[in-house]
Amino acid sequence: MPAHRSGTPRTSRRPRLAAAGTLLTSLALLLALPGAATAAPAGKDVPSRGTARMGQGVIEHDGQGGLPRDSRVVQTEGVDVSSHQGNVAWGTLWNSGVKWAYVKATEGTYYKNTSFAQQYNGSYNIGMIRGAYHFATPNTTSGAAQANYFVDNGGGWSRDGKTLPGVLDIEWNPYGAQCYGLSQAGMVNWIRDFTTTYRARTGRDAVIYTATSWWKDCTGNNAGFGATNPLWVARYNTTVGELPAGWPVQTIWQYTSTGPVVGDHNRFNGAIDRVRALANG
Repeated sequence: MPAHRSGTPRTSRRPRLAAAGTLLTSLALLLALPGAATAAPAGKDVPSRGTARMGQGVIEHDGQGGLPRDSRVVQTEGVDVSSHQGNVAWGTLWNSGVKWAYVKATEGTYYKNTSFAQQYNGSYNIGMIRGAYHFATPNTTSGAAQANYFVDNGGGWSRDGKTLPGVLDIEWNPYGAQCYGLSQAGMVNWIRDFTTTYRARTGRDAVIYTATSWWKDCTGNNAGFGATNPLWVARYNTTVGELPAGWPVQTIWQYTSTGPVVGDHNRFNGAIDRVRALANG
């Protein structure tokens, strides 16, 4: 009679244990990549798609200090707005000294600002130099697809002296992990895909809006855009602080989210003629 063997052969357990160990190691390495996780942190309230706005994550990640000190360098006040502001009192802003504005046009390839016409045309009609910005979601579609969507829905440019080049708003992900699940190299490639497509469509280099800490974390502090794309940096403090690599100076500084009339106020690094020069290309 054949001998009876009870239980599972011991030799069968080792391959399973080894495979489990390999899987855990792979998951640990994957999660260690910058921005590799795609889910929102536990306990974080995730806003509705389309509601993201410029500078939404600045205070949470970088904090907030005082207002900028007076400077001997001439600077020109501006604002940025989105659907959160609804119909904007452009006359009040103009009378307070605001001379330029950027208006959110699009997000991803799924959202268009419902207040865009009043904001974009209203700022123009009051006499401001204005432009449009796109809130990037690099985990939803390609840079080229989002650049095309932006241009097709308000983000174009014309040499009329009152239209600024479009802005790529690339910052913390309000819907999940801060780097949108991309590696640093993947993020750089995505940004380049957007900016290359935008230039091909409009003839202008897009302005890049970001924060230094995000740029370091999510692009590895890539220095490859400073020679072509003007920098709009976010820092809510008394000085502009450290800039991302590749940019010796900022073109625009978003210095507060609690300014008068609308929250987000900015300083263009130059007099109004320099704002007009950027508009004219």
